Amino acid sequence: MLKVTISPDEIIIVQCGRFYINATILFTWVVMALLVIGARIAARNLTAETKLSRWQNLMEVLVSGINSQIREVSRQEPGPYLPFIGTLFIFIAVSNLLAVVPGYIPPTSSLSMTAALALSVLVAVPLFTITRHGLRSYLKQYLQPTFFMLPFNIIGEFSRTLALAVRLYGNIMSGTIIVAILLGVIPLFFPVILQVLGLLTGFIQAYIFAVLAMVYIASANRAHEHTQKVKGEQ
Repeated sequence: MLKVTISPDEIIIVQCGRFYINATILFTWVVMALLVIGARIAARNLTAETKLSRWQNLMEVLVSGINSQIREVSRQEPGPYLPFIGTLFIFIAVSNLLAVVPGYIPPTSSLSMTAALALSVLVAVPLFTITRHGLRSYLKQYLQPTFFMLPFNIIGEFSRTLALAVRLYGNIMSGTIIVAILLGVIPLFFPVILQVLGLLTGFIQAYIFAVLAMVYIASANRAHEHTQKVKGEQ
């Protein structure tokens, strides 16, 4: 009987008493190590000349593309947001695309990982807003249009974060489980097609997650700018 593991959190790799390393932690470290090594290689021997190495050319194309998307989504200069949004996109994309490697389980198929990524967005939204508009202006936004909206505005922030986590988790986990089931009941050819589609879905999910994170940050900034503009007119 085919056993399907729901989450990589359930797969214990190493355990010592109460401390353990599961598949989510292990493969997260693997992705992080690959990204650090790749960044090191790409940043080595950087040059401003017309003849670029393949790694530098790839890095410049990737950074330019992310910059362009941030500018289009936020209508703001991408500089302050590039490190955070770019890291989110690249980490999720690499985590998902490595699913072609036998034995690898995307850490993004764990609800704990997607929740952590969503929480980072929850923290980033006020940080970017406070940096740009100040703490007092940010806190006042929760009282708009009246004081009675405070609990609803807070609930809205957390529900948005929950939606981010569940969306990414559901898409990645469902694709992994479907391929695992089909590998056990039908020939190899059809699951291979699904695996390719799964990679495309994983890349799209990385893009959607990064774009939504940027939308949330940009909308918070615009809300504060609009409030300040209305007060200035009054």
